[in-house]
Amino acid sequence: MPMGDPTDADRYPTLSEAGRALLRRMTEHPAAPMYRNRSGNRLLAADLPGLAQFEQEVLAGRIDWRPDAPPAWLPAFLADAYRDVPHFRARGAPPPLADIPTTSRADLAHDIAVFVPDHVDVDRLINFRTTGTTGHPLLIASNPVVAARYLSIHKRALRRFGVTLQAGRGDVGVVLLGHQRRCFTYVSVTPQMDEAGLAKINLHPDDWRAPDDRARYLDALAPEIVAGDPISFAALLELPVTIRPRALLSVAMMLTQGLRMQLEQRFGCPVLDLYSMNEVGPIAVADPVAGGHVLLQPHLYVEIVDAAGDAVPIGTRGEVCVTGGFNFCLPLVRYRTGDTAAIGMAGDAPVLIGLSGRRPVRFRTAGGGWINNIDVSHALQRIATAQFGLHQHADGVLTLRLSPHAMPDAEAAGAALRGVLGDLAITVTPILEDDKILQYTSDLPGSVSA
Repeated sequence: MPMGDPTDADRYPTLSEAGRALLRRMTEHPAAPMYRNRSGNRLLAADLPGLAQFEQEVLAGRIDWRPDAPPAWLPAFLADAYRDVPHFRARGAPPPLADIPTTSRADLAHDIAVFVPDHVDVDRLINFRTTGTTGHPLLIASNPVVAARYLSIHKRALRRFGVTLQAGRGDVGVVLLGHQRRCFTYVSVTPQMDEAGLAKINLHPDDWRAPDDRARYLDALAPEIVAGDPISFAALLELPVTIRPRALLSVAMMLTQGLRMQLEQRFGCPVLDLYSMNEVGPIAVADPVAGGHVLLQPHLYVEIVDAAGDAVPIGTRGEVCVTGGFNFCLPLVRYRTGDTAAIGMAGDAPVLIGLSGRRPVRFRTAGGGWINNIDVSHALQRIATAQFGLHQHADGVLTLRLSPHAMPDAEAAGAALRGVLGDLAITVTPILEDDKILQYTSDLPGSVSA
């Protein structure tokens, strides 16, 4: 990496005059936010043919394995990992996949360096820190090419819903939304799309000179795609924007059916609910026709495992565990995601059924039985809230927290919960924080299931 502060030549090695003009337009617009950071694609001209080849492989690739029949590429991948990755090389020869111990976020957080292959070009290594809503702070090893590969996976997801990207030179292709007290914000261009613009903005009013500038700026950019999480999308719904994106991409948190329907009605475009992790990238996209989240990466193998790390039968609920992926700086072998689902088949393709983020928590009903948090998610699907949190106290009483904009639906939300939990006392309060919260918590013994 260059010594000292990076220059624009470092951030955008292939930048043309047209690209430079677009960057100026995005940063110098009268309604532009106060961008807090500077970033760029860091792609070299020599990277672009390989990215084009990767895109062809992703769009044409088939996910042709079954849960009981691992993919043909898996043995070679394991052999490479056990040869090139210090953590795995220390174990000797690779055993069959089922005999390999699982790894977790805690393992990566302890020493990320031993999970980086020997052949990775240290001079181009980039990293970023992720904390999520729970678990261990984590430093992710990556590369500009890896970051650029996300686009191909997103294109595969969009194509499933009939959307083919068209933005090019002079256009703004993607706006990434956040709504946080502190948010990394920047502008860049995408060389694979003829330098279409990309902007990461924070809709929190503190990042703007005037609150009305948010709508003015988004309308001026007129992005082809808007990506964000349910919190930032709920904030977007409150703005008088006139943009007509071709699709919205929701990532990072569960998207309720109620909020998705509001977004689709307002913007007249598909709203894709992506299952994505910083360690893995986009894993799957929700498709009601398929009955769950359809997998997106041709070179990612997914198992559902129990607490001991053993694969469970098709249709049995457990923890999502992944092997493979497109990040050549961090090849994953039986990596536990912390998320739960069952795996089934939609035709000849595997699909994640009943996906639920983070550890499963069960709640005690008025009758003394237990229900899984997935039943709570289903019960609250019709509530158009950006996020919610449900906590059960030691005496069985429930506290439901909703986004402030959803508080008019507090009575309906309470009734929906009683429909699955029985006649328990429920208090509904607004979420006061600007950032994400833990969705399910309980003080009851036995509430955390494997």
